This record gives sequence, C-alpha cells and structure tokens, in this order.
Amino acid sequence: MLDLNLIKTNPEFVSAALKKKGWDVDFTETIEKMDKRLELIQKVESVKAEINKLSASVPVVKKEGGNVQEIFAKVKDLKAQNVENEETLATLEREIKEFVETLPNLPDEDLLPGEKENNKVIKTVGKKPEFDFTPKDHVELAESLGLIDYERGAKISGRGTWIYTGLGAQLEWALLNYFISTHLKDGYTMILPPHLLNEESGYTAGQFPKFKEDVFWLEGQDKFMLPTAETALVNLHRKEILNEDELPKKYFAYTPCYRCEAGSYRTEERGMIRGYQFDKVEMVQYTTEEGSDAAFEELVNKAAGLVEGLGLHFQISKLSAGDCSHSMARTYDVEIWIPSMGIYKEVSSASNARDYQARRGMIRYRDAQTGKVKYCHTLNASGLATSRLFPAILEQCQQKDGSVVLPDVLVPLMGGVKVLYPKKK
Repeated sequence: MLDLNLIKTNPEFVSAALKKKGWDVDFTETIEKMDKRLELIQKVESVKAEINKLSASVPVVKKEGGNVQEIFAKVKDLKAQNVENEETLATLEREIKEFVETLPNLPDEDLLPGEKENNKVIKTVGKKPEFDFTPKDHVELAESLGLIDYERGAKISGRGTWIYTGLGAQLEWALLNYFISTHLKDGYTMILPPHLLNEESGYTAGQFPKFKEDVFWLEGQDKFMLPTAETALVNLHRKEILNEDELPKKYFAYTPCYRCEAGSYRTEERGMIRGYQFDKVEMVQYTTEEGSDAAFEELVNKAAGLVEGLGLHFQISKLSAGDCSHSMARTYDVEIWIPSMGIYKEVSSASNARDYQARRGMIRYRDAQTGKVKYCHTLNASGLATSRLFPAILEQCQQKDGSVVLPDVLVPLMGGVKVLYPKKK
C-alpha cells in the first residue's frame, strides 16, 4: 500500500510515478476526504475530551448540591453528536482505504515508462547453442526420452498439466535439490509453508483485491491455493515488530504453484512452458530500507548463478515500470533461451516491493539507534522455477542422436546418470 502522507503532501509526484505504470490517477477527491477525516478526528477527540471533563465534574457538583442531571443530559447530547461524526469518519476511512489499496506500487525512479517494449537486456551469459542437425523441441524430446507423460496427465487432470515419470521425475527432483542445497549453503532458512492460504495473506502480498480471481479458491472456505511461495513467505512476519539486528531475514521455500491461467494450444506454449501447476523454489528477504538495494542485487546474482551453474545460455532484463508486477517497485528477469521458440522465457523474477507489502501487512522493525518503529522492505526472487528450465536443458543440451547430456552439477543428484537416451520403440 502507498504512503498516505506522501499522497497528501506530494500528489503530483505520486501521480507521475503511477503514470509510468500506465495508471492515470487524480488524487483531488481523496485528499479532500483526508482533510475531512482529519477535521472529524479533531472534532471527535474534542468532544470526547469535553465528555471526560463533564463526567469528572459530577462528584464535585454532587458534593456542592448542584443538579447533575443537566450534566448527564449534556453528556448524552455530546455522545449522540459523536456517534454521527464517528459513522461519517468510518465511512471516509473505508473509502480512502478502498481507493488506495487498489493502486500499484510506485516504480523506482530510474525505470523507463511503458511495458515490454522498454525492457532492457543488461547482461547476456554464454552463447546460443548451434546445431549441425535439425534440433527437436522439448515436447518431442521429453516424450522420446520417456521423461514426461502429457497424454496421461491430460487424462487424469486435463489440459495444462503433465506427469513427470522415471528419469524425468528424477531430473525434476535433482533440479530442486540443486537449488535447495545452494540456498542452504548461502545461509537461507528453508520453509515448507501450507499450500492453502487465507485471504489476508493474498492482501498483504498485494495480489488482492486486484487479482483475487486469478487464484484457485476452495469453495465454501476463505482459502486459496498459493500461486507462488512468495505469498506465504512474505506473510511470515505479518503484524510483527522485529528488532533491527534480526534483519535481513532470508528465507526460501519449495512448493508447487497453482495458477488459474495455463498456456494456449499455440506452439510456443505447448508442453511445460505454462501450466496450471508447476514447481518452484522461492527466495524472500526482509530488510531495512538501507539494506534493500544490496539485498536486491544478491537475489538477482543468486538466481543468475543457479542458471549459470547449469551451463545454459540466458540473459538478464531490467523491466520497465509498466512490466513490473502490481506490488513491485523494481524487477529484473532472468530469462532462459528456448531454441525451438527462438525466444527467451523467464525462469526467475527478482523484485523489490520496498515497503509496499509491509504497509499492507504491518511488517515492521525497531530502529536500534532511535527506537523508532519503521516498515520493513520485502524482496523476492524465484530460485528457480523448473517448468521452463527443464525444457531449456533438453533443448540446449540435445545431441544429434536424440540424447541429452545433463549439466555436470546435476549428475551426482541423478545417481551418476550423465546422458539421457531415447527409449527404444
């Protein structure tokens, strides 16, 4: 959630920043409501003070033989007056909150306006693989190698799902273990969160109310299936005040992720590229404002380092303001090369929410020097998602005979298997 004080004191700055994300917002009416709210708060408090003063005078008036009924009547009138003011105040506060909570986070000032057209590649690692044969796409490779069963996946669940089988299941698990062991080595705390979350978790993460219909809800319950482990991890310290010396807090979690929107039947979205369920390891950090930028760089480097450790070709893109997600002030995407598509696909988004999520979830820390309570900064990055990395490994590492040479780092995690060979027909 945005800082109401910033909106009131510098609406032009906030409006210009939101415009970079494609939002045209006029704060005139909202600021008028804020002023009216402040005026009513002062009136309500003034009346309460008067009521307290009158109530305190009752024993004295009684002792002096005065008429306390007049005091009681005046107190009753004042309370009735306050009821009306408090009702109006509650309405104003609700309207201000409902308006502000729909607004996206402000993009960092150095981001370009617009959307994908203004994304900028800032780093390229490795070279695109070159083949002296006609390469296969990941769907054909996965089926010929006996790694994925799309047909039975569709039979038991429907379109947009798949089954890992045999060495395919082992490869998926090897990737996850590679990620997990790296994060543990780097000092991150592992979390296995629930997959069913309450509505307040979606609100704190900034996914609700705007994207409330994009998740799977349990009918008859106030719970939804997590679309990413970030939604759970960023709620771990909701409504808590941490000590500054506890920060940064570094977490990661492995979970399946559940999304309402799967891919189309278009060639570029076949197979595992986009589905209703996929595996992902997610990293989240809680930091001070001063430690926020360093944490962001760390998360970007960690995500990129995992891909580089697999020996794959990829790039890192700095997203424009409009391509950053609703809750984020800054995002860099780590994008893997998929040869059959001729394009790069995101396997990690490293993002900084600044204090946007913390304001929604009341996630704070106490400054060690001043004792002042401040909002934490929250950051996240995939570390990594497998559903595009798996296809990239198959396509980038394929051989002329239809086999796939596995990245060296995965061989110990695959029980010594170095090459995946086509199944005999």
